[in-house]
Amino acid sequence: MKPSQPPHIAVLLVNLGTPDEPTPPAVRRFLKQFLSDPRVIEIPQFLWAIILNVFVLPSRPKRVAQAYASVWEGDSPIRKILKQQVDMLQTRLIGSVEPFTVSVHAAMTYGNPAIPDVMDKLSREGVEHFVILPLFPQYSATSGGAVYDAVSKWTLKQRNLPSYSIVKDYFAHPLYIKALADSIQRYQAKHGKPDKLMFSFHGIPQPYADKGDPYPRRCKCTAAQVAQMLGLKEDDWIISFQSRFGKQEWVKPYTDVILSEWAQAGVGSVQVVSPAFSADCLETLEELAIENRDTFIKAGGQQYGYIPALNSDEGHIELMAALTQPLLEGWVKTLDGWV
Repeated sequence: MKPSQPPHIAVLLVNLGTPDEPTPPAVRRFLKQFLSDPRVIEIPQFLWAIILNVFVLPSRPKRVAQAYASVWEGDSPIRKILKQQVDMLQTRLIGSVEPFTVSVHAAMTYGNPAIPDVMDKLSREGVEHFVILPLFPQYSATSGGAVYDAVSKWTLKQRNLPSYSIVKDYFAHPLYIKALADSIQRYQAKHGKPDKLMFSFHGIPQPYADKGDPYPRRCKCTAAQVAQMLGLKEDDWIISFQSRFGKQEWVKPYTDVILSEWAQAGVGSVQVVSPAFSADCLETLEELAIENRDTFIKAGGQQYGYIPALNSDEGHIELMAALTQPLLEGWVKTLDGWV
């Protein structure tokens, strides 16, 4: 005998996370959780615990809180945008696998709303299958891998386990490449074409790549495909990596170094897009749009433009629907007898 109600399916859109407010205590809590994850910092934990608690957390939160305050408008940008993405995808998925109910929810790897809390709540409400979409287009153990970890740790505490599907990444999905190319073309239709286009991705330490993290190769694939769709010549664009932390070597070339070199070599205008970010956040709105602009202008550059992340762009939501819909339909097909 089948239940009286069809199973409930939930889609989780997951991004990295954010402090709850732009204050040093809130930033300290967020940074402690984020930087305590061995996926993020791969050095012996006892040694890193000393460095983190003695040198990083006493000083860094105040400076980071000031940066957050400069981009904070009622809430963190990344959380506001994630909520918009959830609402828009929910509209797209209504009635997509009738008679089953599909709901879309926001979750964060670090901070709130936390992945375990969201999954706890939805499980109590009767969700029997999760489709989890980490909004990291290019998989890295430091980002997408941490989502897998959070979900796996949550399942260890469950007696009645739901089923779930996770999208690893989508760095070469045609709709993703098209959405990026369209966003660049729209920006250039308004602001003109630059001398150089920079694809700036969040970096990872070089030793992580040496150990097999596929992230840098995926970034290069994304940038090359977008450049090809835009019809760019090899000398028109470059891929670079931003947001270094600590003293070890990170994957190169570095965004700020390239911008300085370009300006000193006479490059007058630059536009920068950051395809690794599915939503604008501190690293794009403050680091890319402000800090790196200052780097370029002070080195002799004349015009600098930051092309916003895909955020709640219609093409971006279409991509999310294309990534989640087949997984929803695939699970529904296992419930032979309902439809």
